[in-house]
Amino acid sequence: MSTFIEQIHEKAKTSPRKVVLQEGEDVRIIEAAALATKQGIAEVTILGHPDKIKATAAGANLSLEKITIVDMTRPPHLDDYANTYYELRKAKGLTQDQALAQMKDPLWYGAMMVRKGVVDSFVGGALYTTADVCRAGIQIIGMQAGLKTLSSFFAMVVPDKSFGKDGIVFFADCAVVIQPDANQLADIAIATADSYASLTGDTPRVAMLSFSTKGSAKHADIDKVTAATAVVKQKRPDLVVDGELQGDAALIPAIGERKAKGSPVAGKANVLIFPDLDAGNIGYKLVERLGKAEAIGPILQGMAKPSSDLSRGCKAADILNVIAINVVRLQYAQKQ
Repeated sequence: MSTFIEQIHEKAKTSPRKVVLQEGEDVRIIEAAALATKQGIAEVTILGHPDKIKATAAGANLSLEKITIVDMTRPPHLDDYANTYYELRKAKGLTQDQALAQMKDPLWYGAMMVRKGVVDSFVGGALYTTADVCRAGIQIIGMQAGLKTLSSFFAMVVPDKSFGKDGIVFFADCAVVIQPDANQLADIAIATADSYASLTGDTPRVAMLSFSTKGSAKHADIDKVTAATAVVKQKRPDLVVDGELQGDAALIPAIGERKAKGSPVAGKANVLIFPDLDAGNIGYKLVERLGKAEAIGPILQGMAKPSSDLSRGCKAADILNVIAINVVRLQYAQKQ
């Protein structure tokens, strides 16, 4: 475990939050719930068939002590949850019968628990697809005030501690938005800056990346990045952001000074915003593999209450890390 994640765990323990895990019959989920509870990181609720959950826990020698189990064969408040969902989506053609059927699905039920304030956050995706997790989050929890784009970030922990804060640099978006327009790119930058501040305690310095630095080339793709930069500055004048910047100008002080003299970001960026998903996904995987970095994520961002997706190949330790990250983001949001 990296020092960064250890610090996240310690922060989470200072003020645990209530988290629901929708895939409660999966042994990885039960193990993560047991770890989070034992370590004092979160108060955990898991959803599923109680007998199956208990049998799986017993088979893996895992404790369910202090973990709340919601019986999805007879979910409480089902009619209320279904009515709320119907009211949210009836203008889109949703019927009451469809709302009731959807609320019997643990993913959607757990998202409604967050909306209702029964819990503070959900973590799903060990079995569900990212698309399903995103859809449930957007439709039920809704978006953070001022943002219209659900996106994701990776916390990249690189061996060279001269980058970012002790080697911690955030990359976005590497997993969700394929071809963001200028306004979506601005939303991604704002959300990632806030994610960085919440999890590191450091001031985000946001580089809007391109293959050009400050007009060194001309292309519509560059225009999108400069337009997005202008939107970020207009919407969030408190943020330190600059673009367009090439990767080396964003990260290397001498090159930043030469290519973008006077920039508040060049040479010292700790948040890198990629122009599209091609660049972001390729970039994080190259840094992870060639640069021997630890890639923590993708972590969803932009929802009204931080909730997260998982990789279907995740381990219990990965789920625990995501729970802790959400708890710390909730702590930060409450202070703002």
